[in-house]
Amino acid sequence: MPVVDEIAAEYQDRVRFIAVAGRSDLAATSDVANRLISNVEWGLGDPIWDLYEVPYQPVTFLITGDDIVFETFAGVPYGADELRGRIDALLATS
Repeated sequence: MPVVDEIAAEYQDRVRFIAVAGRSDLAATSDVANRLISNVEWGLGDPIWDLYEVPYQPVTFLITGDDIVFETFAGVPYGADELRGRIDALLATS
């Protein structure tokens, strides 16, 4: 998550980063989120997990401005440069 938080700061004027926690309680989630992220919006939402059929976390979705899932992958398996490239590819489609 620190890589995503760093990149979120770089793209904050063009991309909305949202972390959706689930299968937890608000107090535990808040503690972890406050330690790991500062540039990413977050919330607790099991219904979103169900909507996108998220089996576990972390799972990353890149979603276009018109709500189409562009790419999905487990966690952040890429380094910062690769993730930037994928976000740039997403932005190029918009």
